[in-house]
Amino acid sequence: MSLSKTVCAVVCYAFIGVFAHGQEMKDSVRLSEVNVIGQRRQIDEVVTVQRLSGEELSRMNSLNVADALRYFSGVQVKDYGGVGGIKTINVRSMGTNHTAVSYDGVMLGNAQNGQIDLGQFSLDNVEVISLYNGQKADVLQSARDFGSAASVYIKTRVPEFKSGETYHARATFKTGSFDLINPSTLVELKLSESVSAQLSAEWVNSSGKYKFRYRRVNPAGELAYDTTATRNNGDVNATRLELNFNGMLDAGKWSVKGYNYNSERGVPGAIVNNVWRRGERIWDTNSFLQGSFEKQLGKFAILSNAKYAFYRTHYVNNDDKLIKVDNLYRQREIYGSIVAMMNVTKRLQMSVGYDLQWNNLKADMYDFAEPTRFTHFASVAVALNLNRLKVRGSMVATFVNDKLDGKESPADKSSYTPALYASIYPFRTRDFTLRAFVKRSFRMPTFNDLYYADMGNSKLNPERVTQYNVGAMFERTRKRLFSRCSFSIDAYYNRVKDKIVAYPKGQQFRWTMLNLGVVDIKGIDVMALTTVSPTEDIDVTLRAQYTYQRAIDVTNPSDNYYKDQIPYIPHHSGSAVLNLRWKRWYADYSYIYVGERYNQQENIRYNYTQPWYTSDISLSRDFTINKVSMKARVEVNNLFSQDYDVILNYPMPKRNYRFTLQVEI
Repeated sequence: MSLSKTVCAVVCYAFIGVFAHGQEMKDSVRLSEVNVIGQRRQIDEVVTVQRLSGEELSRMNSLNVADALRYFSGVQVKDYGGVGGIKTINVRSMGTNHTAVSYDGVMLGNAQNGQIDLGQFSLDNVEVISLYNGQKADVLQSARDFGSAASVYIKTRVPEFKSGETYHARATFKTGSFDLINPSTLVELKLSESVSAQLSAEWVNSSGKYKFRYRRVNPAGELAYDTTATRNNGDVNATRLELNFNGMLDAGKWSVKGYNYNSERGVPGAIVNNVWRRGERIWDTNSFLQGSFEKQLGKFAILSNAKYAFYRTHYVNNDDKLIKVDNLYRQREIYGSIVAMMNVTKRLQMSVGYDLQWNNLKADMYDFAEPTRFTHFASVAVALNLNRLKVRGSMVATFVNDKLDGKESPADKSSYTPALYASIYPFRTRDFTLRAFVKRSFRMPTFNDLYYADMGNSKLNPERVTQYNVGAMFERTRKRLFSRCSFSIDAYYNRVKDKIVAYPKGQQFRWTMLNLGVVDIKGIDVMALTTVSPTEDIDVTLRAQYTYQRAIDVTNPSDNYYKDQIPYIPHHSGSAVLNLRWKRWYADYSYIYVGERYNQQENIRYNYTQPWYTSDISLSRDFTINKVSMKARVEVNNLFSQDYDVILNYPMPKRNYRFTLQVEI
């Protein structure tokens, strides 16, 4: 029986059980908020999840969300350099577009190119960053959440007030290399016993100038270039403003968020043929308003989300050696979702959900297609919690309808993507877990993939991914010398059909799109963490990750690159983080390694890209002056001043510094 039929059978039988059992059930006692949270924590154990939160997150040498995600296993962060450089994430070699990014419970979108620039999202008010391979195991989530191959969840902090407190305020100032000026502020207000408000504002300004070494050899191995230059046109001037309202209900909660990000950035471009300077600039305005409502009603629970987003991008190229470009793009998105869950028994939960998303793209270019897309998501999910066994099953139906200039497009697609997860505790102590999942996912080509004049390919096929994962995890927390210890290992196999790959075309904003056909991805993720607490004043935490990946093109045996590693995917990568605390002093060291890669399809010497590694250190101190809490921090990034490119011809900064002062009342 096929995977989809198997999951359909599980879901159908469960639904039959719901309606049959529903006739006999009496009204149950309403669950409290604490009970709901307790159930959610249990179901997270079913899936492979990596998480950074609280003090761990604040001590990373990270300026934004993308920097923090570098420390997760199985992740490649595409970084074009500097404070304002575009930063996107690729999980387990499946591509950026297969990784959904959720901001406070609602997915971020970009129908134009499908890429979420995580460099735009600050860590200033972020409480938790989580990465799920597959999907969250919670059945009370929107239909769209079930559909991605991997998901990043960003959760901003929700105000918590002690007795007698009515407000919190925090001011932070960062400065350092590249003429960085980065002030931010956070104000939290207690409006009533059940309602709070939060205002977060930030300004980032940087010249983006840094020294780099440019060294290239020709195919014969002879030295072609070897010089030191300054990276220019990498400046950024950006502001971020967030306003949040959070409220508690009787066995429920709600939230409303307003977000605005404005930036002007230079695009330094690729260093090719000894050309150091580019004339490209981008102005971005990203704004959205979203709301969420969750309520427990006896044995039922409902969750509803709504969002309106507007994205404006102004791109200018004044390079004298290239064609002059001055384009303005406007993108709109309207999104709504509703999901209902039923506690059939103490061990069985079920949910059904429906999402509708509308996207539109307009530009001031002659004869632009102006595509409009309607996407429907329908989901059904079940959760079975036995004594030591947990099982999750879901099915998502996705229907995509495109229109060009008001006319139907032949690019319409539909797909049914099932998933099945299971975990088991083989021992009574429950500190050792075995887990496995199989999942299918589907992603439509973006508007740029299909319709953009300079790079679109209307013949592109949608990507379809099948994922298999088996793993084990050991975790123990005790009030002893080794207060915390965890270890996990996951082996996975992903098969991507009609994989779409975007290659830089000398400019960050434009790409050339290709279908690679079929890609096989085999990998192993290993994670380990231990905390040693010899006294109350001393903590030592070591966190380490390692990833092995073999991601090869298996489309056509006659191709020169048949069974070659796909571009920019290393066989070996990893990271290590050491955190030391003594009383109110904190010292941190982090190390990131990315192995050798190839920047084109053929794995030949000419396309070889060297491995790179970086070491970052920081020292911080907490102190109090007149009952005002303060923190001072100094960071040294790329300690050994390594020369490296994450993306070929986009050199990264050498040794650089950052200083932070934070005041909180």
